[in-house]
Amino acid sequence: MDKLQQHFIRIRKLLDFTLFRILFFFVLGVVLFGAMYSNVKPEKLDLSLFSVAEKTIRSPGTVEDKKSTENKRKEAINQVKPVYALKNEYTQNRVDLITSIFQAAVEVNDEIKEEMKKQEELVEENPAKGEPSVSDKITRLKTKLTAGVAKDLPNQVFSTLVGASNDELSIAKDLTVTAINNVMTKRISTDEVENAKKRVEEELKYTSLNDNLRLAAIDLGRFAVIQNEFYDPNATEELRQQAAESVEPVKILQGQIIVEEGKLINQDIYRQLKLVGLLNNNKSYKPFIGLVLLISILLSAIYYYFYQMKSLPEKRQTFLLMYGIIFILSIFIMKIISMLQIFNFAGIGYIFPAALGGMLIKILIDEKLAILMSIIMAVCGSVLFNEGVTGTLNFSEGIYILFNALAAILFLNTQNHRTKILQAGTFAAIVNVLAICALMLLPNGQFSGIEYGYYLLTALVSGIGSAVLTIGLLPLFEASFGILSTMKLIELSNPNHPLLRKILVEAPGTYHHSVMVANLAESACEAIGANGLLARVGSYYHDIGKTKRPNFFIENQMHHDNPHDRLPPEKSANIIIAHVTDGSAILKKYHMPKEIIDIAEQHHGTTLLKFFYHKALQSDAEIKEEEFRYPGPKAQTKESAVIGIADSVEAAVRSLTQPTAELIESLVQKIVADRLQDGQLNECDITIKEIETVSHALCETLKGIFHSRIEYPELTKTKKVKQA
Repeated sequence: MDKLQQHFIRIRKLLDFTLFRILFFFVLGVVLFGAMYSNVKPEKLDLSLFSVAEKTIRSPGTVEDKKSTENKRKEAINQVKPVYALKNEYTQNRVDLITSIFQAAVEVNDEIKEEMKKQEELVEENPAKGEPSVSDKITRLKTKLTAGVAKDLPNQVFSTLVGASNDELSIAKDLTVTAINNVMTKRISTDEVENAKKRVEEELKYTSLNDNLRLAAIDLGRFAVIQNEFYDPNATEELRQQAAESVEPVKILQGQIIVEEGKLINQDIYRQLKLVGLLNNNKSYKPFIGLVLLISILLSAIYYYFYQMKSLPEKRQTFLLMYGIIFILSIFIMKIISMLQIFNFAGIGYIFPAALGGMLIKILIDEKLAILMSIIMAVCGSVLFNEGVTGTLNFSEGIYILFNALAAILFLNTQNHRTKILQAGTFAAIVNVLAICALMLLPNGQFSGIEYGYYLLTALVSGIGSAVLTIGLLPLFEASFGILSTMKLIELSNPNHPLLRKILVEAPGTYHHSVMVANLAESACEAIGANGLLARVGSYYHDIGKTKRPNFFIENQMHHDNPHDRLPPEKSANIIIAHVTDGSAILKKYHMPKEIIDIAEQHHGTTLLKFFYHKALQSDAEIKEEEFRYPGPKAQTKESAVIGIADSVEAAVRSLTQPTAELIESLVQKIVADRLQDGQLNECDITIKEIETVSHALCETLKGIFHSRIEYPELTKTKKVKQA
């Protein structure tokens, strides 16, 4: 195990260089690509036109069939009938034309009457010329009309008009206009013009007009009726456009059957197979480009997280290496399980211990990184377990893995001992069961009782298996990387630990002092957001070195003389100072975590043994102060600093005969001020505000420990007798 730890340390040191970090992420990318390559590789189908399909082929994705869409749009356009517009103004125009003809005939009659009247008045001077002939009247009438009208109508019509009286013309006009209106208010296409003329003729045929005038009215009616319905290209094109736009695109849906087993692959089916990419897909690089992009996104998220992590570089590289190993292990397990899909085990992916990686990372590193790990595993799982589903991603499997991992991560807390991990696995199993039930019931699928039982069994195995694997792998990671996890701290806090038993048996006063310091340090660390559990466990072992010479420390001199009374101050100082180095040696011998050893070495920092120093000064003025200072180093972490303050405070308050709240506060402030003034807190990242918070927390805890008690009468009498 030590050799393995040394190898990991060497690899971690390499990660300090940018080139090796890039290489590390490249290796992760290669592992991911190799694991998911076969799952995104397009299926190679040996198909040819007019061959028989050996199996049912479904579309791997949703694709628009543009050719079918275009054909459907052409059919919709062809079904649109041409639009013909009714020109209502044509009716009025023809009515006005016929009216003007009758009006012109009336005007001719009126002109002739006026001329005849004038002739009668001048009969004596100019002999009467007589009434104009019919041809003259026709000529006059034609001059009042347009050339086209005069040409299109026969002379018989004009002769009849000029030969009729005004009353007859008025009646004929009304009848003709009415007939024209009745016919032309309806649509008259090119083919219907002759039929419309006949309808006018039918209406005028049975009027009360005389024969000649009736024939003239019929000719005028037939002349007036023309086509009034014309093709409208704009309206027709608009309707065709609307019809084309109303056609929904024809799509080949994901999972849609293109050809069933045993069916002939005709030209249309062959075209669809080519369209969805199932022909000549061995040369398609799109899935691999997509896989590279997906992996790049996942690795970028991991890199960014570690890049902005606020930790020492050494610790950050250790976490990165540990994360990479857990990540590769999870992908390896997922790939092995996914390969079992070739045996047609339905839902085999549900047995994957999805919570394993998340729980390991939360316990060993950080909760946020564990959640990120869960998301990445869900994405990878949706690709690796895509056998038997249409498309590349199995969303049901991805959702299941995400719920599985998140349930276990959120259930874990700071007290992550083995029973808690088992409880988290059980909770994840329950969530798995609920998730699988939801995923099976949502699509309204039909499953048998055996299938339900099988899926629920895989869910339970996944949750419990994750907990068992986590418990089994956790000590391996802790030992290999020297990680001081919460579980390890809880184990070290067990009173049956050999070193704690050693302190209790050989130095009971020191043991009691350590427990008191642990209570003080834990509450103070939690008040400033430091690791309270680490402070407690570190306090238990911080004075382990006193077990080498327990009688030289006052807390262990219950019924013994003080040996320092017989020793020179220099010798006494060396013995007291040696408990730091002795403690470090003992802890290293028992392979204790580095954090615990650091606390034992740093809790006194380089403080001065004032009692023996001043005692030495009284006998020898040549004494150097450095000889009476602890070797250090000074506190490097908040936990070490707080334990050092709590150690001094507990010893000082215990020396008080009647500790009061005021005395305790004054003593704590004095000790903290001495530490600050001596520069003992200069090398850790604790702030002045946090020091004030620590002082307040220590005072509150001490007040609870040394609160005033009621003295019972018998005890009071006994005390007075002893005093007498």
